[in-house]
Amino acid sequence: MFYLCATNFLITVYQLNLSKMPAKIRLQRNGRKRYAYYHIVIADSRAPRDGKNVERIGSYNPNTNPATIDLDFDKALTWLNNGAQPTDTVRAILSYKGVLFKKHLLGGVAKGAFTAEEAETKFEAWVAEKANKVQAKKDGLVVSSDTSKKVQFDKETKKNVERANAIAKRHSDAVAAARAAAAPAPVVEEVAEEAAPEVTEAPEETEA
Repeated sequence: MFYLCATNFLITVYQLNLSKMPAKIRLQRNGRKRYAYYHIVIADSRAPRDGKNVERIGSYNPNTNPATIDLDFDKALTWLNNGAQPTDTVRAILSYKGVLFKKHLLGGVAKGAFTAEEAETKFEAWVAEKANKVQAKKDGLVVSSDTSKKVQFDKETKKNVERANAIAKRHSDAVAAARAAAAPAPVVEEVAEEAAPEVTEAPEETEA
């Protein structure tokens, strides 16, 4: 009997310690060097960064534009309501996905500030607005990419034309030089100079 009571007591203490575990919502690094992606995990704040985690609730890939976020919304909200503390980066992710806003709305419902239906309407409006912003950003990236590709294409075209012109000029100069080297040398005709009459004696002066 005493053994059973002691065992139950130890189990109760263990469960209380678990319930008071300082849970953190943080990122766990994965992937290769210079191409890292992250799991969003629930872990004991006392555990090492890459140690064993309690649960994985999503992933975050910053290598895409915009970044790719896969999140179990309900689990993230449940852990927040149970007191789990997100790191700064995870807090930004939860804010981006609307988890923090939903928690805020539920807090308002609990305080009687508005009804659950009003909270849901507010959240749906926020989700629609967020989706429009994300789509606008994606469209802007596509336009920017197309413009950048056109500018790059124009530069490459201009460079190719200049290169072709330079090659054509070098070819033309080489042909002209080859023709000049193959042409026969001009014949120079020598013209014999007429010999001036030889003066042997000076003419005698005549008397007047």
